[in-house]
Amino acid sequence: MRTAEEKGKRARTDGAEGDGGGEPIDRALLLSIDKLQEVQDEIEKVNEEASDKVLEVEQKYNKIRRPVYVRRNEVIQKIPDFWLKAFVSHPLLGDLLTEDDQQILKHLESIFVDESDDIKSGCSFTLTFSSNPYFKDKKLTKTYSVNDEGKIVVKATSINWKEGMDIVNGKARDEEGKKRRLLVDESFFTWFSDTENECFVHGEIDQVADIIKEDLWPNPLKFFNNELEDEFEEEESDEEAEDEGSEDEEET
Repeated sequence: MRTAEEKGKRARTDGAEGDGGGEPIDRALLLSIDKLQEVQDEIEKVNEEASDKVLEVEQKYNKIRRPVYVRRNEVIQKIPDFWLKAFVSHPLLGDLLTEDDQQILKHLESIFVDESDDIKSGCSFTLTFSSNPYFKDKKLTKTYSVNDEGKIVVKATSINWKEGMDIVNGKARDEEGKKRRLLVDESFFTWFSDTENECFVHGEIDQVADIIKEDLWPNPLKFFNNELEDEFEEEESDEEAEDEGSEDEEET
């Protein structure tokens, strides 16, 4: 590889050949640029070492966090509709849920997001459900892994829907046996079943997976609390309206 000084010499030679001579390049400037490149290369080396160290720390604490997450799931299972309320009150995930999704998520007992041992090569989402009228599966798993070409390969449990309950493939039927018209094309379970999103080709996980992994999963309690706060505010508003109505009746 040529140094900046060599490139400068070539530029001066080319200039001289082209127009009979060019403005001379400052030799000291070229040496400074070479020196700057050396320092920049050193910074890049330090950054690479730092990334490796950060990765080692993440790997260590992922193992420490895992049993804590297991304990958290055990506590969550004692709270009715916890995951449903956390999803519904999330500003982005809530918009994704259809009425069918919400009915199914009433049976969601736990979610577990598990990163690969080296962190860089993927993650998985495991959803555990209680017995429900929609599908026969106890667990649904969606896995993201990175292949040698840097593309995301996605595998998802093929949901074993009960008869007339398939909301993903348009086979859901009402009580009279008529095919139900789904109001939207996208839903939570449409996302779960999607294994061919365009972003996978570019080595990226989809937005829903990213939100669950980076936002909902680390602290679902803050979203569950949002739902509770909304319920309390509604109750307080109703009580205030009742009190005002009683006062008006007394005055008359």
